[in-house]
Amino acid sequence: MAKAKIAVNGYGTIGKRVADAVRAQDDMEVIGISKTKPNYEAAVAHQLGYDIYVPAENLGAFEKAGMPAAGTIEEMLEKAELVVDCTPGGVGEKNKPIYEKAGIKAIWQGGESHPIAGFSFNATSNYEEAVGRDLTRVVSCNTTGLCRVITPIDRKLGVNNVRATIIRRAVDPNDIKKGPVNAIVLHPVKIPSHHGPDVQSVLSHINITTAALVVPTTLMHVHTANMEVNTDCTAEDIKKIFSSQSRIRFVGNGITSTAEIIEVARDLGRPRNDMWENCVWPESITVTENMNEIYFFMAIHQESITIPENVDAIRAMMELESDGTKSIEKTNKALGM
Repeated sequence: MAKAKIAVNGYGTIGKRVADAVRAQDDMEVIGISKTKPNYEAAVAHQLGYDIYVPAENLGAFEKAGMPAAGTIEEMLEKAELVVDCTPGGVGEKNKPIYEKAGIKAIWQGGESHPIAGFSFNATSNYEEAVGRDLTRVVSCNTTGLCRVITPIDRKLGVNNVRATIIRRAVDPNDIKKGPVNAIVLHPVKIPSHHGPDVQSVLSHINITTAALVVPTTLMHVHTANMEVNTDCTAEDIKKIFSSQSRIRFVGNGITSTAEIIEVARDLGRPRNDMWENCVWPESITVTENMNEIYFFMAIHQESITIPENVDAIRAMMELESDGTKSIEKTNKALGM
């Protein structure tokens, strides 16, 4: 079977993880990644054997740095069937005409807004709607996490409304230019935060309101979630629903922090300490006496949670697999989940 030819435009926090995840699959291959500067990430990509494509005006800089480029970004796109845009938010929108000119399928990340593709993706929620599409946006880390827990509960019990507070990490671990260092920042001050409307770009029927705070940590986000459902249930019912989801992981055994979750990822030998699953504290799952209000805590690893979603989006768009459950199983196995 011929492998789908995938280009990764942007090799930063998300791009390098997408490239490695695609490389791990047996039905797709990375034909190249792009970098604008010959920095340490480009050097690592070169050592890992990725073909690096760069803006034409930067070819000389890469040659001088000892990592000669395979060609220009436009030449990379000519070889690809689909491009995964992992450039910083706002840059992806500027790249859209380039992809249209090249005549290839494209995936964007949650840093871009829904209209860029007209379709927002989460593998658990709407895989089948992505089959054969030319343009798709994989929603952000927090939206991905919310969709993964809302969808199975909605299918089993019917979700009336969702209320979530998101305690966000300030920056990714390698970011030395941003803060806050000693503050808790309302982000934004108004309610809702952008996360609720973003969930509705995938699950339009869900009534959801979100609020967000930024705190001085780099490891993970934490959500406090409340759902009102239409069917009476118990905490054990919710645990069973979550247990049936391969991308929801229970964290217990005395774990009370994001630092300990990252340590688990290290102990499991996960690449880059990645935790691709939603991490739910099972002892936090609480159902009120009227049996229709659910509360729980979960942690979201912002650097990696969307990576399997990108792989599934590729598989759907390239029509390598029409069944979302089968794609999720295939992706999970290849990644070692």
